[in-house]
Amino acid sequence: MPEPAKAGKKGVAAPKQAAKPAAKEAPAPPPPEAPQDALDGELPPDDTNPEDRTPELTGLFIIKPDNVTIEAGKDIVLLASVDSSQLTVKPNIKWFKGKWLELGAKSGARFQFKETFDKEKKVYNFELRINKATVADNGGYRCEVISKDKCDSSMFNIEVEAAGKEDGNLLHSFKRVGGEGKKDEDAGELDFSGLLKKRVEDKQKEQKKKKDDDDCGIPPDVWELLKNAKPSDFERIAFEHGITDLRGMLKRLKKVKKEVKKSEAFGKKLDPCYSVDKGNKIKMQVEVTNPDVQIKWFKNGQEIKPSAKFVFENIGLRRVLTINKCTLADDAAYECIIGDEKCYTELFVKEPPVLITKPLDDTQAFVGDKVELEVEVSEEGAQVIWMKDGTELTREETFKYRFKKDGKKHILIINEATLEDTGRYQVMTNGGKCEADLQVEEKQLEVLQGIADLTVKATDQAVFKCEVSDEKVTGKWYKNGVEIKPSKRITMTHKGRIHKLVIDDVRPEDEADYTFIPDGYALTLSAKLNFLEIKIVYVPKQEPPRIHLDCSGGQHVNTIVVVAGNKLRFDVPITGEPAPTVAWFRGNAEFNELEGRVHVEIRNEMSSFIIEGAERADEGSYNIVVTNPVGEDKATLIVKVVDVPDPPENVRITSVGEDWAHVIWDPPLYDGGQAVTGYLTKKKK
Repeated sequence: MPEPAKAGKKGVAAPKQAAKPAAKEAPAPPPPEAPQDALDGELPPDDTNPEDRTPELTGLFIIKPDNVTIEAGKDIVLLASVDSSQLTVKPNIKWFKGKWLELGAKSGARFQFKETFDKEKKVYNFELRINKATVADNGGYRCEVISKDKCDSSMFNIEVEAAGKEDGNLLHSFKRVGGEGKKDEDAGELDFSGLLKKRVEDKQKEQKKKKDDDDCGIPPDVWELLKNAKPSDFERIAFEHGITDLRGMLKRLKKVKKEVKKSEAFGKKLDPCYSVDKGNKIKMQVEVTNPDVQIKWFKNGQEIKPSAKFVFENIGLRRVLTINKCTLADDAAYECIIGDEKCYTELFVKEPPVLITKPLDDTQAFVGDKVELEVEVSEEGAQVIWMKDGTELTREETFKYRFKKDGKKHILIINEATLEDTGRYQVMTNGGKCEADLQVEEKQLEVLQGIADLTVKATDQAVFKCEVSDEKVTGKWYKNGVEIKPSKRITMTHKGRIHKLVIDDVRPEDEADYTFIPDGYALTLSAKLNFLEIKIVYVPKQEPPRIHLDCSGGQHVNTIVVVAGNKLRFDVPITGEPAPTVAWFRGNAEFNELEGRVHVEIRNEMSSFIIEGAERADEGSYNIVVTNPVGEDKATLIVKVVDVPDPPENVRITSVGEDWAHVIWDPPLYDGGQAVTGYLTKKKK
């Protein structure tokens, strides 16, 4: 173990400023160096010497952990502070023992980690507490802080001394007896038995200290657990019980002689462990005492069946298990069982370094694009670690990232890139690493169709429509600079690349400037809604005049027959807008008498021709004419009066017989309105 560094205050590591060396104290004597052969097959020696490093390191630390010397059983508190005023991301701190053993959540309950942040000073304070320090905690330690592309580390040493160390002055072992209650120490007699008792106690303490050193501060019950455990369980047991000096524990286990009970079934058991390179084959063998005994092989508790992968061989008393083409899945615990007897071993499959054959490429993308970062490694199924700006991307962030394996290819998929995804991405394997930059930029939005001005009448529908290049882009509508809210009359839709604003039942107050602004873009589309006001002017209805006559019977059209002495009333329906003017004519002379035996009556949409007591002189042709500004209509009425016909003209008797006579005459001038068919003659004596 390296020489202990200068001690600070016991119990709590006095934090040292980055610019000041620690206070000097007398160094503790170096412990004896372990022989080299004791380390064979064990962990690499911890040759870190804090005295060889530069005491004033510049970097991220403003306070570094100091070296500690403390008695066993007491608590150790180590402090470190990091200035984050110049950092872009939160620093990540790790604590190590030696060169490789990281102290984390698996290290056991004795190790506690605390982190605080001073917002005013922008300083992160980190604390490591080791409860009830043991001799196993001796050694060199390292504190490492990483923030994006910046890194800093600080080494320190912990020396745990056995408790109960006292001054070796033999005079303190003497006591004076007698004189009870006296304060003078010179009074009374010297107690020489105290000196002998003190020597015995010192010898017992030295033996106990030697035993504690041999046990590395590990309790006996834990040693018994380790002695009876499989090698594969050593690390788990050490973590569960807070043992960090794995190297010392393994050396101690190597020296322990277990009481081995003579096996009746096995002549030679399996070796404690085997190792093989990935892809090679390995043979495990035992020797049995009975060649006819049945043997079973198990892997992680599951029985192994013979196959091309697992080959069983019986060679005399030897029983051989051959595993072909070993993979990481074959890294497991194996058992060989004969009856009630078992023997154990563990197979370690060493994976060759995974090299990066095709590194990441710098990538540029737009917001919302799907981004794939691809790297190719030398081995299929290899484990890789993805990091962004120094922070590991875990499977827990699957809502943001997807990790894909395709043979030797490893792909990081970002479904919808955002501006926050811009950064430096790294891929790490056990044999190398690579990194590249991802730059995410705002996508330029193209307007495929702008908004057009509208002129709309009252109660009509107004539709503003525009089309942009990205169908995922949303936006807002504004009226005279004020955001529009949906209502029963106003609706806004977004379907694909088309955005619509629909206004139903347009009103005068809807006349305004309307604007569409896509979200996230410095772009505006505007149009104006003009309200068309309609003035209603009343135009009177105009219709040409019409005379509606319905003449029936077999007489001439518009002919009316009346018996002499009777009343004739002839109603003529008239339509037209405006109301037409009515005029009656007999022959060419206008007849406008409104009273008398023969007169006319004019009412709304009706004109009547009336003859009181028709006479033969009333017979003739009558005309009705109706006119208005739109047109004119006419009709002719023929009035016939039926009366007693006149006597025949020129009556002549040409011959007379005893009871007969021939009479000849001419038709009368007036036939009474009907053709005369004959006369009745009478004979007088």
